[in-house]
Amino acid sequence: MRNAIALVGQEPTLFNISIRDNITYGLENVKDEEVIKAAQLANIHSFIESLPNGYDTSVGGRGTQLSGGQRQRIAIARAVIRNPRILLLDEATAALDGESEKIVQEALDRAKSGRTCLVVAHRLSTIQNADIICVIENGKCVEFGNHQTLLERRGLYYRLVKSQSMD
Repeated sequence: MRNAIALVGQEPTLFNISIRDNITYGLENVKDEEVIKAAQLANIHSFIESLPNGYDTSVGGRGTQLSGGQRQRIAIARAVIRNPRILLLDEATAALDGESEKIVQEALDRAKSGRTCLVVAHRLSTIQNADIICVIENGKCVEFGNHQTLLERRGLYYRLVKSQSMD
């Protein structure tokens, strides 16, 4: 079961090794084509290619040589290269600025394709395209449905959307 699940959290863990090794961390015999495909899905390939050492560039301790959005996209590449059936996204865009969030969200939308995705989010823009949204209040699911259905009910989800100025 462990191989069927991959996690992308709020603060990705990167190691003081190359970008390639961070993407393939824990895997053996990964082909370059697989690494590139994962990086393309994660919307980070062009950036990596622009670096003097490309995929062999060291990210520094905890990824300090990279921006938050770049670290997050490498974490997405690490998750999708495993081709999990279930992708867990735990506040994956919470620590990002608006522009980085948009780029990472595009990567997440591509990464979700063909798999079950469970998303924990306070930023509603992260979940508005989900098939099913479960609104939790005080530990209980108080509303359930897609974005449009929940807006039409004008309940808690509707109020949260309005408070975040999102339609």
